Amino acid sequence: MGSLDSYLPIFFMVVLGIAFASLSFGASKLLAPQRPTSAKEAPYECGIVPTHEPARRFPVRFYLVAMIFVVVDIEVIFLFPWAVDSQSLGRFGLVEILVFAASVFVPFIYLVANGALDWGPIKRVRPVESQPDRTSSSTVRHVGPPNDQAA
Repeated sequence: MGSLDSYLPIFFMVVLGIAFASLSFGASKLLAPQRPTSAKEAPYECGIVPTHEPARRFPVRFYLVAMIFVVVDIEVIFLFPWAVDSQSLGRFGLVEILVFAASVFVPFIYLVANGALDWGPIKRVRPVESQPDRTSSSTVRHVGPPNDQAA
């Protein structure tokens, strides 16, 4: 029976996880609004009623920076145990951590080289000088007759 004693904490964690999930779903069902109105189902926007859609989409660069941050955090989480026990791991541990660091650092360099951290305006494929000169008459399209010909 001694070998099953080591599985007892795992069993309790599984039971605790199932109990927590069951209680969370039960409380959500019990406390949910029974007859929601359209005002209750509307998204809460800090007290301001949204009158129109946002002007443009959210730039993807913010998500790239967030993903880089998460990857670097995960690398730090894996580096800490290695740093604590690096003496006993020896040369094998050093080689393995260098391979791991390279597998994270090389994509980071690729993202930086492709402008993932550039916050300025987007670089144009063609330089501005190669585009034809733009004037107000070539840019603005007039609709209808000019003012002097109006009846």
